[in-house]
Amino acid sequence: MEPARLEAFTDGVVAIIITIMVLEIRVPHGADLTALQADVPVLLAYLLSYVNVGIFWNNHHHMLHVTERIDGKVLWANLGLLFWLSLVPFVIRWIDEAGFTALPTAAYGVVLACASVSYIILQRQIIAVNGHDSRLAVALGSDLKGKLSLALYLAAIPLAFARPWIAIVFYVTVALSWLVPDTRIEALVNRSTGEGTRNG
Repeated sequence: MEPARLEAFTDGVVAIIITIMVLEIRVPHGADLTALQADVPVLLAYLLSYVNVGIFWNNHHHMLHVTERIDGKVLWANLGLLFWLSLVPFVIRWIDEAGFTALPTAAYGVVLACASVSYIILQRQIIAVNGHDSRLAVALGSDLKGKLSLALYLAAIPLAFARPWIAIVFYVTVALSWLVPDTRIEALVNRSTGEGTRNG
């Protein structure tokens, strides 16, 4: 199977997730900055979540562009990733209701950590189909950045019960580290596009 349909399906689901996230933001009950203050936590959670979902989507997009074949296991692994991403609006709503308190902040980390694990599983399933000498496998190498990100998420979860703000710093740190698309894979995508243009 070719990955084009999987990419189109994922794009659609991610668009729905982002739409649901913004719909969770309540309109302030007033026309001044004081009225907006009450919504600052959910606005910050939305911003962080928008960036995080965008990072997963961006890297997923680049990964599939260096993927030649997929199979049923890849489809299920992709659904696992989308399941955890679809829970992001739920934790945003919880943070909106309770603020950046221990349990909602920890739950946010659980969702991000599980999405990260699901993404790693998806990568491994794609490599299993395309071979350990495939372009994706070579580009990823040991995937130190991905493993470090997961470690920070896992560390943030228990920290949220002691100091929620420290957990949030960890979440922001991971997001900032991924704002630039994965250069290992992006280089392959650019090379493939260039080759396609020259050959065309």
